[in-house]
Amino acid sequence: MLDTVSTDRVSTPSALANAGILAAPLFTVVAVVQAATRDGYDITRHPVSMLALGDLGWVQTTSFVVVGLLSVAAAAGTGAAKATRALHAAIGVGLLIAAVFRMDASDGFPLGTPEGRLTTMSGHMIVHNAGASVSFFSMIALCFVLAAGFRRTGQVGWAVSGRFAGVLFALGLAWAMTGGTGGALTLFLGVAIAWNWIAAATLRQRRQA
Repeated sequence: MLDTVSTDRVSTPSALANAGILAAPLFTVVAVVQAATRDGYDITRHPVSMLALGDLGWVQTTSFVVVGLLSVAAAAGTGAAKATRALHAAIGVGLLIAAVFRMDASDGFPLGTPEGRLTTMSGHMIVHNAGASVSFFSMIALCFVLAAGFRRTGQVGWAVSGRFAGVLFALGLAWAMTGGTGGALTLFLGVAIAWNWIAAATLRQRRQA
């Protein structure tokens, strides 16, 4: 009986942490498939969040919910420092907010929407952007936090790649937020690179532990 209880206590957090590692690749694959198949969608003009609009919008909304819950699970399951757990949780909460509050239709998407960028935003889009920003800035911070941990243990390659992923995402996010050409694409690439690096780094830490 004691052995069973001990195993459960160890395996449950471990399973939660492993589930959290799946969030980034799942989000990336779902977004890429939709970007390639949704009529009227242009990833250089339309943020991934706009995929939550239209008849098939439930696919992206579901993706936000699932990866958000997986990220919160990672926070609950990892044995890492408090800062790391808090950032995982913030990523998940931000995505869950983004799932509930959608962006406004604009710039020709979904099909039938007038061309041109929005001049004003609805309340739900403002909240969506706030939730997304929480996730984005938490991802960037987590890249640097994990990179610092690798530096302390002498894993230079992981430390350098983590800083690079964080800086790359920060630059892509800044470009998108200032209305740069192709900003939706730089934003997505930043998320994909940084978040998947976080997943790989978390997996490496778990294997070492």
